[in-house]
Amino acid sequence: MLKKLFSRPFSLITIFSIVLALAISRQYFGIQTSAKVNEKPNYQLSRNVVYHQVNNSQLKLDLYQNKNPGLHPTLINIHGGGWIKQSKEGLKPFFDPYLNWGFSVVNINYRLASTALAPAAVEDSRCALHWVVNNAEKYNFDTSKIITTGFSAGGHLSLTTGMMSPETGFDKQCPGIDLSSKKAEVSAIVNWSGITDVEDLIAGTNEKYYAVEWLGNKITDAEIELARNVSPINYVRSNLPPILTIHGNKDTFVPYAHAVKLHKKLDKVGVTNQLFSVKGAAHGGFTNQQKKQIYATIKEFLIKHQLI
Repeated sequence: MLKKLFSRPFSLITIFSIVLALAISRQYFGIQTSAKVNEKPNYQLSRNVVYHQVNNSQLKLDLYQNKNPGLHPTLINIHGGGWIKQSKEGLKPFFDPYLNWGFSVVNINYRLASTALAPAAVEDSRCALHWVVNNAEKYNFDTSKIITTGFSAGGHLSLTTGMMSPETGFDKQCPGIDLSSKKAEVSAIVNWSGITDVEDLIAGTNEKYYAVEWLGNKITDAEIELARNVSPINYVRSNLPPILTIHGNKDTFVPYAHAVKLHKKLDKVGVTNQLFSVKGAAHGGFTNQQKKQIYATIKEFLIKHQLI
């Protein structure tokens, strides 16, 4: 892998970014990045495809397109980092199982707080969903089998992307939208340790620096209202897709209570859902055994809902 990596010139900054991304994968997901690379992958990789341009920002994704004929279930993977850091780079170990399950994977970047404050990340993730729908015929995406997933802030964005509708107003900047003929809908959500109540993180005992920074570091009534508008907990309704949450029951960085609160509310309205509590785990860093259990649970969940 390193031989391939350095077979062409890289700046020191680029090398540092790749090493940092790999370290983040290990820290948050406990994933071994030294596994043998599949010499004959079942996908075609297209890097840095522009899916949206807003102001001076080009938003890019990496597409892992399943090479087999026919339509394929499609995963939209959204990176974490508290909406303030990290990127799509180095996350392939996180979604590798989906490639083995026959998925195509769309791994996206979005605007961080340093470029645009909330709700930009929510808007960009919704636009990525529209991009998948608009390009379904070109890339053989099965629009009846679109899944969103992500860890931490990525979990939050996987929830907002799958739970929101165009009527919420966060799709206005998305290019090529034809709501009369194409529906941008998600078939399932796999949320890893995602924030479900942003308002809870901007004041009080659960205040977190990353949430405050994403909202601009100055919390007024307007920011509180915005926090409510980008909180998945406030979009619970009866016709949502199935939702699976994986969350460590010792997590305080994104309080475990967020997962419990969301799934209790989903139960009340009859939404199919599952909370997989990882005993003794904090914010990521799952053991190999826990990872095996998590991915087995995800696969079972997707098979149950006829998405594999």
